[in-house]
Amino acid sequence: MNDENKSEVMSRRRALSLVGLAALSLAVPTTLTIATVSEAEAQAAPPTAPPSQAPTAGPETGTERRQGRRTRRVKRRAARRTARKKGRAERREIRRTGGASPQ
Repeated sequence: MNDENKSEVMSRRRALSLVGLAALSLAVPTTLTIATVSEAEAQAAPPTAPPSQAPTAGPETGTERRQGRRTRRVKRRAARRTARKKGRAERREIRRTGGASPQ
């Protein structure tokens, strides 16, 4: 008699799993509908020009821009190194000869 009158106590875990299943059941048909619509709308890409006729003056790709930045950076570093070497050599020469510093 106790078993017949006692309602089953639902745990939080069980309640949340039921809510999750309900949400999933609502989301799955929507996802399938979107997938079938996008498949129906898919078209073949238009034919492109052969690679040999690609314009060279067009916009650069990311790799080309990155390579350009690297090249410019290396040139700037080389110029700074050269300037530092020249400055050190001049200062060293002034110390060795005891000359007056140019102002």
